[in-house]
Amino acid sequence: MSGQEIFVIIVVVLLLFGAEKLPDLAKGLGKGMREFKKATDDIKKEFESSTREIRQDINDVTQTIQSEVSDISDNITHDVNDMTSGIRNDINEVSDNIQKDVNEVTENINKDINEATDNIKKDENGVNDPYRYDYTD
Repeated sequence: MSGQEIFVIIVVVLLLFGAEKLPDLAKGLGKGMREFKKATDDIKKEFESSTREIRQDINDVTQTIQSEVSDISDNITHDVNDMTSGIRNDINEVSDNIQKDVNEVTENINKDINEATDNIKKDENGVNDPYRYDYTD
């Protein structure tokens, strides 16, 4: 509201009620505003008190759910770590077995190469010639 509108309202009130009744009217208006404010405060307090229990229940349920989710997450993490450890052990065991097999095959190949070299060095009579030297190109 602008200043002009408020001035017009005050003039109309003065004309309707007169200057003598204006203080009583203001007192009644103030009393009405206080009662209205008190009524709204009472409604707010009633609303707060009636919803307090519901809010507490919601908070309890929320905390319970968070706790259970945390427990489940910890259990899953523990299970995954256990499985990962088992898989790593299996991989290491397979890797060790493969390395042993490769070493065994390497030894057999080297042994076969040495036997073939010895056989080549033997002369036609089947005697090993220690003075023989093979030139490589």
